[in-house]
Amino acid sequence: MKKIAVALVAVVVLGTILFYFLGSPAPKVSLSPDAGLIGAGRELALKLDAQGGGLKKLSVSAVQGEKMVTILAKDYPPGSRQAAEAFNLAKAGLKDGTFTLQVDATGSAPRFGAARTTTQAHSFTLDTKPLDVAVVSIAHNINQGGAGLVVYTVSKEVEKTGIVIADQFYPGYRQGGDYYACLFPAPYDMDPGKFVPKVLAVDRAGNESLVGIIYHVTPRSFSTDRIDLTDAFLEKIAAEFKGKFPQGGTNLEIFLKANRDQRQQDRKAIADYGRKTSPTPLWQGPFLRMPNTAPLGGFAQARTYVYQGKEVDRQTHLGFDLASVAHADVPAANRGTVVFAGDFGIYGQCIIIDHGLGLQSIYGHLSRIGVKQGDKVEKGQIIGSTGATGMAGGDHLHFETVIAGQSVNPVEWWDPHWMKNNVTGKLELIKAPTTK
Repeated sequence: MKKIAVALVAVVVLGTILFYFLGSPAPKVSLSPDAGLIGAGRELALKLDAQGGGLKKLSVSAVQGEKMVTILAKDYPPGSRQAAEAFNLAKAGLKDGTFTLQVDATGSAPRFGAARTTTQAHSFTLDTKPLDVAVVSIAHNINQGGAGLVVYTVSKEVEKTGIVIADQFYPGYRQGGDYYACLFPAPYDMDPGKFVPKVLAVDRAGNESLVGIIYHVTPRSFSTDRIDLTDAFLEKIAAEFKGKFPQGGTNLEIFLKANRDQRQQDRKAIADYGRKTSPTPLWQGPFLRMPNTAPLGGFAQARTYVYQGKEVDRQTHLGFDLASVAHADVPAANRGTVVFAGDFGIYGQCIIIDHGLGLQSIYGHLSRIGVKQGDKVEKGQIIGSTGATGMAGGDHLHFETVIAGQSVNPVEWWDPHWMKNNVTGKLELIKAPTTK
């Protein structure tokens, strides 16, 4: 045993000596992007990890032909273990074409060990040629809470393109050749004076173009409603949502959690489904409004919820409530693909149909679902029956239209004249690519 103990001590001492004098491993280096096309303004991200030692210095150089340019040089203070650096090539003075980015990261040992350096060489191609973006469609007359469509061309292959409004981005989709189409909303809750849509295009090298469009936005006002909560309604909601909010105490507390928290979760899920869209239009002609129905609640209606004479909540209703007879047939508003069918939070039994270009229709509070995810449906096809599931106080259909997850006024899509002037007519501007 004594010999074993002595041997273990010797191993520990030898390991310590080797650690001190041979040093820790060289730093780990990660560069993103690490190769390929790149523009002068595209940001490169560099991550360094000393792997048990310390960081001493970093050097990043660009080599093109016989020219070498230092892009980044940095000395790290003692005790540095990790670092993240960001840089671009805007001041490098390189010409378009191939070049090598050389990264040298040197680490320091804890005490007496030798410094070790990681050297990497990354092959890039510099492309600084700007994108030419030309807006083809004109006269974009847009209503607050409504939708618009822009048709445009881009001269190069893109990594990202669409409409930017403030801090929101709505993707455009290639329609063939250089043509792109982008549906976008005029958010109901945005000041029309701050609504400034622009076409964004970013090529694969990271070069960016931002182009304005000719447009006019018409302010709109939306209705309000007061909803008096009854104990019977709260009991119905509590029974339906108790499993999702077991921490809820009273029926009112469960209702408020569903009306607030579940509503937010549903909006996020709708935005996620909005990305599951066809890049080309699937719809045909104006959208169908469920026949023989009376409207109960309109789009962007501000609702105040009152219980026992006291205001308890405020929310905005983002669809159109249509009432008919109980368990009435629900037709698909237009041609498309079912991307969701099942229980969906405050919507209860629900169907979401994708119509392409980010446009989707939502059918909520159903008593019966007659389609499944992945089904192709035609306009007018019966997909289910009205009901009172979810946050519904009575039998009706909650119908909603969304663009990239943002709710827009369904009334526009029911109007054949609006469709011709603002959607169909603009899509006709897209010309088939010619063969060369």
